[in-house]
Amino acid sequence: MLDVKDVVKSYPGPDGARVEVLRVEKFLLGAGQERALRGESGCGKTTFLNLVAGILAADSGSIRIDGTDMAALPESARDRLRAAKLGYIFQTFNLLQGYTVIENVVLGMSFSPLGSDFRHARELLVRVGLGHRLEHFPRQLSTGQQQRVAVARALANRPSLVLADEPTGNLDRRNAREALALIREACKENNTALLLVSHDEEVLGQFGNVEDFSSLNLAMAARQP
Repeated sequence: MLDVKDVVKSYPGPDGARVEVLRVEKFLLGAGQERALRGESGCGKTTFLNLVAGILAADSGSIRIDGTDMAALPESARDRLRAAKLGYIFQTFNLLQGYTVIENVVLGMSFSPLGSDFRHARELLVRVGLGHRLEHFPRQLSTGQQQRVAVARALANRPSLVLADEPTGNLDRRNAREALALIREACKENNTALLLVSHDEEVLGQFGNVEDFSSLNLAMAARQP
C-alpha cells in the first residue's frame, strides 16, 4: 500500500548550502495495517507525513501509494492522488472557519473522484456524534468536537491510507481516547491503512507496532551525539 525507498528532503541553510533534514531508506505499510511512530518535536516526523501526502516534494527517492510514485508526480497530480487515496488528520485540525461543520467535510470531498456527497458527509458526522452540529461553525465547537470533524473529513473520501499527525495533541485525556478509538475503528472497518505519529506514550501504548522515528530518519540520527 505504502512503499517508501531512499527518500531525502533538505532545505537551504543560512549559508545557502543544503541541510538534509530527512533521509529514510525504507518504510513499508500494507493495506489495512496500522503503525505508530514515536518521535519528539523537531525529529522530522511531520515532514515525513507531508512527503507521503505529497504536500512537500522529496529531493530524491520514491513514495509509492497503491503502486503510484507520489514523489515522481508534478504538484497538480500529487493533489489529485492525495484527494483520491489519502486522509490527513492534522494536529491543529485545519478546519475552515467560515464554513459549517458539514461544509468542511463536503469541501474535502469535492476534490475526490467520488465528488461531493452530502448524505455520506452527514452519515459520518452522525457517527462521530455531531449529527446535531451540522450547521455550526468550528468556533462554536469544543476542541474535542473540532477533532471529530477533522476525523470525519479525513475519512470522507474512503481513503486507502490515513495519516494522523499528533491527532490527540490538543485534546484532554478522555477526548484523546475517544478520538483515537474512533480513528482506529473506522480504519479497520474500511480496510484503511493508518500511519500515526506521536510523542504521547499513552497514545503509543495502545498500538502493538511502535517504532522510534529516529531509527528511520538517518539524517537526524547522523546529527545525534
